[in-house]
Amino acid sequence: MALHAQNRQKLLDRMRAQLEAAGRDSTNGVILLQGGEEQTRYCSDHVPLFRQESYFMYLFGVKEPGFFGALELYTGKSFLFCPRLNPEYAVWLGKIQPPSYFKELYEVDSGHYVDEIHEVLKDSQRGGDWTLYLLHGQNTDSGNFSKPASFEGMEMFNTDLELLHPVLSECRVHKSKLELDVLRYVNNVSSEAHVQVMRIAKVGMKEYQLESTFLHHVYMYGGCRYCSYTCICAAGENSSTLHYGHAAAPNDKVMLDGDMALLDMGAEYHCYSSDITCSFPVNGKFTEEQRIVYEAVLDAQKAVIGAMRPGVSWVDMHKLAEQQILQALKHAGILRGDVEAMMEIRLGAVFMPHGVGHFLGLDTHDTGGYPKGTSRILEPGLKSLRTIRILEEGMVITVEPGCYFIEPLLEEALQDPAKSEFLVKQVLAKFRRLGGVRLEDNVVLTADGCENLTKCPREIQEVEAVLAGGAWPLSKKGA
Repeated sequence: MALHAQNRQKLLDRMRAQLEAAGRDSTNGVILLQGGEEQTRYCSDHVPLFRQESYFMYLFGVKEPGFFGALELYTGKSFLFCPRLNPEYAVWLGKIQPPSYFKELYEVDSGHYVDEIHEVLKDSQRGGDWTLYLLHGQNTDSGNFSKPASFEGMEMFNTDLELLHPVLSECRVHKSKLELDVLRYVNNVSSEAHVQVMRIAKVGMKEYQLESTFLHHVYMYGGCRYCSYTCICAAGENSSTLHYGHAAAPNDKVMLDGDMALLDMGAEYHCYSSDITCSFPVNGKFTEEQRIVYEAVLDAQKAVIGAMRPGVSWVDMHKLAEQQILQALKHAGILRGDVEAMMEIRLGAVFMPHGVGHFLGLDTHDTGGYPKGTSRILEPGLKSLRTIRILEEGMVITVEPGCYFIEPLLEEALQDPAKSEFLVKQVLAKFRRLGGVRLEDNVVLTADGCENLTKCPREIQEVEAVLAGGAWPLSKKGA
């Protein structure tokens, strides 16, 4: 709860500063957010397990549905409003708690029922310029808009839908020490689970058995009831589908001898996310072609992590990863010609069509990627970047270069004279059924570099040792 108290104070300080900069009263108003609501599955009475809305979680840490929360600008006081439950709740779902219980549990200044919002806010008014600041803004990854709070009687108050969203989104970009502690924990749990999956992976297993092992481990040993996203457990050619694992591609292939597995899985703890990808040969030993692609991606990841520090452009980090991969493919004979010329025509996007990473926090693709005044670069590969910002201390970002052999993109490149002149078709043919390789670590920017929160085997020697059942981290004798 100290974490959420710090988050509330950060928001109050920044909102007051923003109002003062705009020449507006920085003390006369209330910030109001509405938490998430339970939904049934279509028309049935089945209620999927509730997960709190991320902005609300950031400020209040409340796990239950149906709440509102408010912050008074003048005093800094925090308010929680809980739903007034039907008495039958106690029969089916558990003890009904009063507002005072949630006040103590979530360490806020005042607790009330939701149907008392109007009266409480009316008591907070200090004059004619009093304003109710509501959360309303677009998520630049999904294109969806956050839902502003709404309650009976709200039409009696002056409201502002513009100011809060960009300020609160920016608050979430830079993580506090307490937030980093939670992110380290969930990375440790997820890293351990990935290692466990590598130890049990065998030819003949189904992809979903790897997913099941991961889910069991993070819940059984880490208390992580939720995952950050649907697990991607892809083997063979499936690993060239970037978001494999959805309902129409449900992690159900039998893994064959010679397949590469690409496993993108991350646990969530207290709504804070991890997002880790490991790639490895299912049979435990890299083939020559698999080794070439894997080392290309690993070298790209090392180069980016080694170059990351405050003041560095994330666009430059993406281009660095592309350059490393193109250079490795040229060295392997898959490509020919000048790498800089390949970069000019955006050939790298054929092999890595996604961005090299994204902000991470309460959402897998966390807020703040494109603040006001910025826009996407509309070029292949670069248009998929989830942020183009300059790196700053306290940002947490994934580093996830990949190299894939995606048939539609390869066919398009082979038909394009500008791109096909760089492709050695006969050599490329040996790799086209490989699928893809991605390596993804979660990294926090420090004052003079970065800290890698992810603790998975990465070097080929390490990967093969763990696949064979070896200890991790490797002993000095095995290192």
